[in-house]
Amino acid sequence: MATTQEKATPCCAAPPKVAAIAPVVAASAAAPIAGGGVGGAKVSAVEEWAVDDKATVTANAKASAKGIPIMTRVQTSHPLDPLSAAEIAVAVATVRAAGATPEVRDSMRFVEVVLLEPEKNVVALADAYFFPPFQPSLIPRTKGGPVIPGRLPPRRARLIVYNRKSNETSLWVVELSEVHAATRGGHHRGKVVSSEVVPDVQPPMDAVEYAECEAVVKSFPPFIEAMKKRGIEDMELVMVDAWCAGYHSEADAPSRRLAKPLIFCRTESDSPMENGYARPVEGLHILVDIQNNVVIEFEDRKLVPLPPADPLRNYTPGETRGGVDRSDLKPLQILQPEGPSFRINGHFVEWQKWNFRIGFTPREGLVIYSVAYIDESRGRRPVAHRLSFVEMVVPYGDPNEPHYRKNAFDAGEDGLGKNAHSLKRGCDCLGYIKYFDAHFTNYTGGVETIENCVCLHEEDHGILWKHQDWRTGLAEVRRSRRLTVSFICTVANYEYGFYWHFYQDGKIEAEVKLTGILSLGALMPGESRKYGTTIAPGLYAPVHQHFFVARMDMAVDCKPTEAFNQVVEVNVKVEEPGQNNVHNNAFYAEEKVLKSELKAMRDCDPSVARHWIVRNTRTVNRTGQPTGYKLVPGSNCLPLAGAEAKFLRRAAFLKHNLWVTPYKRDEMFPGGEFPNQNPRINEGLATWVTKDRPLEETDIVLWYVFGITHIPRLEDWPVMPVERIGFMLMPHGFFNCSPAVDVPPSAGELEAKDSPVAKLIPNNLLAKL
Repeated sequence: MATTQEKATPCCAAPPKVAAIAPVVAASAAAPIAGGGVGGAKVSAVEEWAVDDKATVTANAKASAKGIPIMTRVQTSHPLDPLSAAEIAVAVATVRAAGATPEVRDSMRFVEVVLLEPEKNVVALADAYFFPPFQPSLIPRTKGGPVIPGRLPPRRARLIVYNRKSNETSLWVVELSEVHAATRGGHHRGKVVSSEVVPDVQPPMDAVEYAECEAVVKSFPPFIEAMKKRGIEDMELVMVDAWCAGYHSEADAPSRRLAKPLIFCRTESDSPMENGYARPVEGLHILVDIQNNVVIEFEDRKLVPLPPADPLRNYTPGETRGGVDRSDLKPLQILQPEGPSFRINGHFVEWQKWNFRIGFTPREGLVIYSVAYIDESRGRRPVAHRLSFVEMVVPYGDPNEPHYRKNAFDAGEDGLGKNAHSLKRGCDCLGYIKYFDAHFTNYTGGVETIENCVCLHEEDHGILWKHQDWRTGLAEVRRSRRLTVSFICTVANYEYGFYWHFYQDGKIEAEVKLTGILSLGALMPGESRKYGTTIAPGLYAPVHQHFFVARMDMAVDCKPTEAFNQVVEVNVKVEEPGQNNVHNNAFYAEEKVLKSELKAMRDCDPSVARHWIVRNTRTVNRTGQPTGYKLVPGSNCLPLAGAEAKFLRRAAFLKHNLWVTPYKRDEMFPGGEFPNQNPRINEGLATWVTKDRPLEETDIVLWYVFGITHIPRLEDWPVMPVERIGFMLMPHGFFNCSPAVDVPPSAGELEAKDSPVAKLIPNNLLAKL
């Protein structure tokens, strides 16, 4: 992922040329520490990751003599920056070169190449002395002062590689070191640190495999005959969506790489924007061996007529959909004549006392690192080390074919980041926008870039706070500004927008916006089903749910090397009638520490205003109470499937809304790293917590599961208006008073002299006011 220059798309206000908003690059950010270090700190001669300087000099000299470009030892990438296109290319080339034979190398398919995130002490070192925010206090004090290395450890890439010939999946770690680039004779090589074959798994599917699956199905003679029975002879009209097989029985075991596609059919071959999802093809059973690219099972089980062409099926503008657009909507422009209030330095963002880093992975998409708030009296105060959406599951509620097996794991089986949009194809943000590009490997190891993948911009968000004194008529009101970081992805028929909003009062909001096109089914003439909504003749939309998992590695008032957090559950209790409640009106908030993992498997309960607070056990506010941040649920639900539902075998993490674990570097994905065709019960989060590890004072990770139950409406067709779900992280005793009290007034606010009541105030007092 790489930052791009500030850009404005046609629907956004053009950015003014203001010098103040240019990226601020501190000279010391790129310079290695030498001599006496920073502030007299000592420079260590030897670190566990350091390389011998003589070997480095010798290797560089030899390489330079050969005319080989050598990367300097200047620290150019923060340890948490996403891999650059060059780093991805180096990682791929290194792994491919390590293949034992040409046959092995040719069979390699590169599913994922991602930054191997370093330990937190390395991040602390980088943020203390090498990169913004330049906070030496992040390093624990030692006798004689801190020992500062001359450079950071080399960055590493982690690769998931699928061997198409052997059907094996392997994990590789490659060190992206300048030293190895020189000593091995070229800048295109790194060093293989480790590699291992992971047995009995299938990695996520790739876009190349989707295209191959569609091609092989459309060229399969029995399929062509089945489509002729349904009146379709032009295969260009046919759409084949290759869904992962999931796991329903031993037949879905990962010994084969399988897809069970869904079929749809357009009505017009010369209309590429036609909504082909309006004509689902039912009654066909198709199983594709993706490894060998062949149809291995086919059965025309039931001849269900294609739904008639729905005149309301399309969603393109005006006449292209057979309609007329509204003509009475006036332009609305978002202008920032002095530029934005944020500052960007690489992937480091500063805005309204907030600062954090932006990352991106093929699986999760947007990642927010090192979130901190600048408190005037206490300096930079950490809130979270890492925030991201790590999984989502979409189970359908119709027991009929093919809908019962529609339970996609859109992150673990497909990849949210790999399916992200380039916002150059449509501006989803307004105002002055900072875009970030994202780099990925494609299936054959080439590097692809999604330009303008992540959008960062400010939004007006209504009233922040207000009060009017009824006696004087004097009013104070402040408008709320928020900073939004987002990306949008398409997974087959659905679109998902993922947003992190930062507010001036210290809140952080996580939001998911759902839109796109419903996944539909076809009905026999005169048929109706209680498991969905009929939206057009012969066409219905099954009920379904969408679940999202946010993983939050919290660090409330904790430096990266500290582990002083705990989680407290808060429930509102009604006081029992009696001496303490003679008026029968009393209620209070009751707190309970979640002491271990099994005690921290919790569900939302709005009837008692349930929420959870992450507290620092060693830092207090001015009232002597521990500082904290609370997780406030939004609307939510739990799975409506029975306890023995097949998809819950892989998605046991959906059984509770909240899980809490102590931080462990390799515990990243709640369904395990490879949920595709996974036969193992409860792998991942539900298994980790059985250790029942203590949580009373540790490095806390929150796993919040939130979802929505979608009972489709006619108004959701042909395209579904956005639905929003999410949650809030709010300061709870973190500040000594409202951090929003110092937000300045906006232009156009009511002045005291204009108030009717103000006319009753003596002139001398009004003048002072």
